[in-house]
Amino acid sequence: MIEWSDEDLMIRDAVRDWIDAEVRPNLDALESGELPPYDIIRGLYKTFGMDELARSSFKARMEKERAGASGGGSSDDGDDADAGTGRGGNAAMSMLPIIELCKVAPGLVSAMGVGLGLAAGTIMKRGTVEQKERWALDLLTMEKVGAWAITEPNSGSDAFGGMQATARKVGDEYVLNGSKTFITNGPYADTIVFYCKLDEDGVEPRDREILTFVLDTGMEGLEQSKPLRKMGLHSSPTGELFLDDVRAGADRLLSSGKGGGKESAKQNFVTERAGVAAMALGVIEECLKLSVGYAKTRELWGQRIGDFQLIQLKLAKMEVARLNVQNLVFRHIEMQRAGRTPTLAEASAMKLYAAQAASEVAQEAVQLFGGNGYMSEYRVEQLARDAKSFQIYAGTDEIQVTHIARDLLSR
Repeated sequence: MIEWSDEDLMIRDAVRDWIDAEVRPNLDALESGELPPYDIIRGLYKTFGMDELARSSFKARMEKERAGASGGGSSDDGDDADAGTGRGGNAAMSMLPIIELCKVAPGLVSAMGVGLGLAAGTIMKRGTVEQKERWALDLLTMEKVGAWAITEPNSGSDAFGGMQATARKVGDEYVLNGSKTFITNGPYADTIVFYCKLDEDGVEPRDREILTFVLDTGMEGLEQSKPLRKMGLHSSPTGELFLDDVRAGADRLLSSGKGGGKESAKQNFVTERAGVAAMALGVIEECLKLSVGYAKTRELWGQRIGDFQLIQLKLAKMEVARLNVQNLVFRHIEMQRAGRTPTLAEASAMKLYAAQAASEVAQEAVQLFGGNGYMSEYRVEQLARDAKSFQIYAGTDEIQVTHIARDLLSR
């Protein structure tokens, strides 16, 4: 794949028109936190029929599973990440809205991606048919908001080893305790996929089994914080979760499957990290477009700044980054079409390069705009703040390096 098809471009243009009508006029309210993003995302789904596509795809899959043809909830197939989402048929359709939305409000993609790819994706990979029907469909259609809770205040990058949230078996139930932080959609989530450790006597805390539960807002002992203030991605609400003796029946426990809860989380890291390349491409394309337009119209010393070689160097580097990240996106689309899931190392390499490229391009755009670039009116300021998050969430740059290197050294 070396360029978008005519069909892809038609989809892109339709998405752009919708964004111009529905997102740009609400950008200030999204940035201030006054307007949560979920109704806008639901509008995207309804406008393009993505909700109905998800319903029909989900129904077909459930019929297949009930007939015993797919192995049920223990399946570890790479395709399960998109099962029921309706995105598998046209790989470009899953990428183009991400790219276009990230030109305006990358936080919308974070909010949408966590609910669909992580919360719903985990349930679709690990849940029974009953659990999928109970929770997943509402997440896949965006009727309900999903959160994926793994990060804790004292664990950070040591997500599994440092995890302190626990599940203690009491009769036929589990009693959950602990806290989570930096949880996308946490303040507004209806459904929460919650990772914790089994409280096992005689087993070192770092070695205890990772369990995954599905929780509902309003459960006794579950507290969801107000949105946290943060540097960027203001259109994606982030919060904390506090669990104090939350009782969860076995019906809320997802299958450990192959590799347990830890492997389930790693599969989601692949999905999330590969998606960052599309997010980065949106930011890069918008920064380049804004920078070229500004270089053509802004004048200093009697000539447009685009005539100065230092400005030309910045634009040239932005175009190199755009081409490289676009090629990563095209490669990912081709892998989806071929039914191949990236390895953790491949997804980490995609995220590492794309995140760094987006952040560097956005910072250079601010520099090119000078004092204007530091003002929110010119938009590159917002994109620079948003792009920085790509180097932190879904694993920091440093974590990506270790995952890539370990894979290389293990061969």
